[in-house]
Amino acid sequence: MNKITNTMAYVFDMFLSEKTRSMTEKIILRLALVSFFIHLAVIYLIKFDFLAQPLNSELLSNPISAVYTPFSFILIYEVYLLIYYLPKSFTTYITKQYEIITLIIIRKLFKDLSNLELSADWFEIKGDLQFTYDILASLVLFYLIFLFQKQGKQKVVKHIETNNIIQRFVRRKKIIAVILVPLFFVMALYTLIDWSTASVITTNSIPSFESINNLFFDQFFTVLILVDVVLLLISFFYTDQFHKIIRNSGFVISTILIRMSFGVSGLISTILIIVAVLFGLAIIAIHNKYDNKPLPDNVN
Repeated sequence: MNKITNTMAYVFDMFLSEKTRSMTEKIILRLALVSFFIHLAVIYLIKFDFLAQPLNSELLSNPISAVYTPFSFILIYEVYLLIYYLPKSFTTYITKQYEIITLIIIRKLFKDLSNLELSADWFEIKGDLQFTYDILASLVLFYLIFLFQKQGKQKVVKHIETNNIIQRFVRRKKIIAVILVPLFFVMALYTLIDWSTASVITTNSIPSFESINNLFFDQFFTVLILVDVVLLLISFFYTDQFHKIIRNSGFVISTILIRMSFGVSGLISTILIIVAVLFGLAIIAIHNKYDNKPLPDNVN
């Protein structure tokens, strides 16, 4: 038993220690910077006719759209941070989900900026309308995440659970986190290879922007739903408090709504994302009201 525990601790430190996090951050930021200049170089090579322009090349028509690529690497780092914070703080883990979907919208804005049609018919052009929805949604989500973090940091009354129970729950979350690191790495690698193969087979064309924007993250949020359900079921072993069960269940629903947004497009997708974060905020706010109730007189 001690050997298994020591092995798990070693693997956890290898994947999710502070040193690994710091190293991962530096690697990702360097890749983001290099990818930005490569994307920019490809755009100008096409512009000056050194390379043929592919069909459906929405990300290769304007230098502004080159920002899309480094943002993709930043999103990869956010995925790593989500796993990193899973054993440490459940509310931070959920916050990272909301930050990821907000960054996906902001990443999309850079592509939309490069294709805006500035005219008097702004509200009649589909692309300009979607840009309007997304820029407003990013502001709303930014504020909702701020409120969510504020609720997550609220001081609560002393918990009745013993420290041993909390530590056992943390160990279970560490096991899940250790499993998620290689799983998401394999998923990302498979997605990249699959997309690259499809791009090569489809001559003179690249996949549509919607498929690129949803690349990896639709499967990513599907896995997160399963992880949230597992955490919900495990939490039953450590608490029977109604408000905590409802909080964890609410977060599962919030993640499902985010996942559903990848299956639709336009305004419906944006509304689903905002409703998901708003629902999560309402859940944690009500949960904190329960936690901040005065303790009964007979409880020391």
